[in-house]
Amino acid sequence: MSRLGFYLARTLRQEAPLAALSVPQADLLAALAGRRVALVGNARALSESTHGAAIDAHDLVVRINRAPMPAPASHGTRTDWLGLAVRLPAADRARLRPARLLWMSHKRKRLDWETATSPGFYLHPQADYARLMAEVGAQPTTGAMLIELIARSAMAGLTLYGFDFFASLSLSGSRTAAQVPHDFAGEAAWVGALMARDPRISRVI
Repeated sequence: MSRLGFYLARTLRQEAPLAALSVPQADLLAALAGRRVALVGNARALSESTHGAAIDAHDLVVRINRAPMPAPASHGTRTDWLGLAVRLPAADRARLRPARLLWMSHKRKRLDWETATSPGFYLHPQADYARLMAEVGAQPTTGAMLIELIARSAMAGLTLYGFDFFASLSLSGSRTAAQVPHDFAGEAAWVGALMARDPRISRVI
């Protein structure tokens, strides 16, 4: 697809041409098989921890959006995959250097050409987003979508870091829970139920 064709498809909300840029979801899930995954959220409380080495010791480290990393001791240093619902500034792209970008947002107009044409690019299906929104009862966070996606794979284990469901607010901004379109209590309950069903999943903070 040409750059012009991409922008036309994005503007006209033509899903098929955009989806054609993505690796198949089955291939993405296959890439997770047998791997120990660390999913790092952006809770401020994580910056007070010393989980960095444990995070980097996983087979795959997945981070979210601009992925603030105040210190290696708390956050580690690796970013293998980056799940996005926002455009990634060039400085953050250079800082994180993710091997794969996953566009999780249902808002396709935010998707940029550099992300959509990056190696191994993945576009999360609208139907998956809608299904999870119905389960949670509100617009799901990028973190929740990544948890649901990874949980469907044959991964060996998924450890959640930096997920306190906005109790300590977010390192990526100053908004309060009331200022974002998510139900954090609902997501906490959903994650708790998922962990009860799937012993591969654990939450550190």
